[in-house]
Amino acid sequence: MHTAQPPTHTLELRVRELSQLFNSLDPTPFLNRDLDRSCEVYIENWALPLPADSRLHLVIHVEEPVEPREAGELLADAVHNHYGYKIELARGELAQLLRQGRASLVIGLVFVAACLTAGELLLNAFPGHAAKVARESLTIIGWVAMWRPVQIFLYDWWPLKSRIGTLESIRFARVSVVQRGAGVDAGAR
Repeated sequence: MHTAQPPTHTLELRVRELSQLFNSLDPTPFLNRDLDRSCEVYIENWALPLPADSRLHLVIHVEEPVEPREAGELLADAVHNHYGYKIELARGELAQLLRQGRASLVIGLVFVAACLTAGELLLNAFPGHAAKVARESLTIIGWVAMWRPVQIFLYDWWPLKSRIGTLESIRFARVSVVQRGAGVDAGAR
């Protein structure tokens, strides 16, 4: 049985020098520097709609002279480190959201139980039309309190999970540096 290879998608970026890809205000060494925000957004927006099983390839065309293999390896390591860090941030954000969802669920369940109990006690203590309206109002208010945990567990978590998958695809992307004009691949990794 022959299995098809996942598709490879290539993004080509053109820069004057490699330093344009990185945040100029970040004082950390090259491998640990943050990507320039506009570059980062451009790469992520390109990768986001691609199928989850895609292989990614970033080709950086550089005008300034670069060392052949060294530039490609350094840039690949820098991109992989940057997106590894972003994955950890996104995973932390997801964990925090799920913690908030669990806390909201407990609070919501306690509140809805209190509202339903209060509604029944009110109806038993004061029979009549006004007590029925009050009981129904408490029932509605109690269930509205469940809105936030329901939103978290039904809708809010999966876009973060999808984003983590996209960031992982970028993290493991093949990165090549090509010196413009020379037509020579300056290293791929």
